[in-house]
This record gives sequence, structure tokens and C-alpha cells, in this order.
Amino acid sequence: MASDVSPDRLLRSFHDELLLLEGKAELSADAYGQCARDFLAYAAAKEIPLASVTPLDLTYYLSYLRLEKDESDLTLAKTVSALRSFGAFLKREGLWTENAALELDRPSVSRKLPRVLSVSQVDSLLAAIDTSKPLGVRDRALFELIYSCGLRISEACSLRLSNVHFKERFIIVQGKGSKERMVPFGSAAHDWLHAWVYEYRPAFVTARPAPAAGQKAASSAKPPAIDAVFVNSRGNSLSRMGVWKKFQALEAKSGVSAKVHTLRHSFATHLLQGGADLRSVQELLGHADLSTTQIYTHVDNELLKEYHRGFFPGHKAAGSEDSDEK
Repeated sequence: MASDVSPDRLLRSFHDELLLLEGKAELSADAYGQCARDFLAYAAAKEIPLASVTPLDLTYYLSYLRLEKDESDLTLAKTVSALRSFGAFLKREGLWTENAALELDRPSVSRKLPRVLSVSQVDSLLAAIDTSKPLGVRDRALFELIYSCGLRISEACSLRLSNVHFKERFIIVQGKGSKERMVPFGSAAHDWLHAWVYEYRPAFVTARPAPAAGQKAASSAKPPAIDAVFVNSRGNSLSRMGVWKKFQALEAKSGVSAKVHTLRHSFATHLLQGGADLRSVQELLGHADLSTTQIYTHVDNELLKEYHRGFFPGHKAAGSEDSDEK
């Protein structure tokens, strides 16, 4: 790397361009930035000047990730995408004459079918939440909304009061790449969310903690208003980690094995089972590509096969050795 180019400055500029020019979401920009940082560290360790990086150097780097770091094909595919984006940035900066990362082939990734819950499993999971306490009402509203609207965790955490429309029963979701979409929610989500927002949430965003011994009491003025729908016990926006921890506890209590994202998968699958068309589900999920949504049609097919095997356990598949047709 040239002596006058600071890696940290380079990475900050790359991160800014991902957000401003490419319209990447914050999480995606962070992930791409980390891939770029890891590669720069590898190049420095191998004493490869940044301006002299070749496609072969990048190929060796991917081999290093696979053989020494035991990274999966999915991770390698994401790394290639990040390096291509970083290469384009380096070319714009004049540090590369050509984007060497364009020579890389992305590993073919076999997509696993997402796990989904049945409607009764979702009901059991949500029913296990203790709603006798205010934060229990918040958790019920949170997970009801994630399931009812097919939200990503980040979308639920970033939801604002100004984007909730109770009368019309829809929310405005800030999705990946800062793209907005309108998603309706059901009656159960409406009732729990309404209870949280109007009955319990105000106490968390206006109350101040009692002063510690020897400290002066805080001003009677209220703290700055916060527009986040879901807040923690201190009145701050609920974090992704906070949601994960709550769900892990709920999973253990209910006995239903799942992840938060499983509720999103279940939302999509249940819609398709109910007769929704693929394009509509794509819009509700905020997928840019229909092929991403199509995976749920395969999930549905697998569920149908499971039901078929359950109702006809002795039925033999066509072409089996016990078939009447020889």
C-alpha cells in the first residue's frame, strides 16, 4: 500500500460511498467494509502493495479463507461481492487501473430451504410471553408485528411511531438500501401494538432514574422525545442484540425451536399457503429480486410432501420397486 494512503481513511471513504453512492444499507456497508479490512490485513501480512494486487493474489486470498479459515461457500460468495465493490472503489480512487476482483468467480451456493413454523407453533411461541408486565406487552407486540408483517430484526428495531398507522392498519418499513415499503398488519398485532404504544411505552420514555446517593436530583424537565416504537427499560431504542436475547429466552420457555428470522420465513410461507401470489409476497418482504422470494414456493412444496407422507405413510413413490407398473 502506498505510504500516503491510510487504510483507515480508505475504509472510511469506502464505507461512505457504499452508503451514499451505492445505496447500501448500514449493515451491508459494515459487512463490505469488514471484508475489505480483512483483505487489506492479509495483503499487508503478505507484503503485497495495494497498487500491485492481481487477480491471482485475490484467488490465493479466497483459497486462504477456504483452507485456513474454513469459510463456507456462502461466506466466500459474499466476500467476492464485497471485493468487487471495493475494487470498483479503488479504481475510482486511482489506486487500481482495473478492477482485479472482476476476474473472480463467485462460488455456486446451494441455498438451504428456510425453516418455518406451523401456525400452531407460532401461536405457542407467542403465547409463552408473560404479558403481565409492561415489557412483556412490548415483547408480545414486537414479535406479533415481526410475524404479522414479515419484518427483519433491523426493520423492527428502526420502526418509528410516525410510521405506524393504526386506523389504516399498516406500517411504513425502512428496508434494505433505505427502500421504504408499506405493509399491513393483522388484528392481533394491532391490539398488542396499540396497548404497548398508548398504555405502557410512555412510562419508559418519560421516566428518569432516581439519583444515586450523594448526587443531585436531575432536572424535572423530560428527556428528549424518542420516536422509536420499541424501547428498552431505559427508554432507548431496542437493539438487535436485545431482540435476539428476548427471543432466545422465549424459545427456551416455549419449547419451540426457532430464530427471530424464522417468523419472517413463516409469514411468507403462510401467505403463499393461503393463496397469496408471489409478486405480492415479494413486495411485502421487500425483496429486490423475485428469485429470492421463490424459495418459499419450494418450502411450501416440501411441506406438502410432509403432509402427504403423514397421511399416506404406506404409499410408495412412483417408480419404486413395489410399484404395480413394471
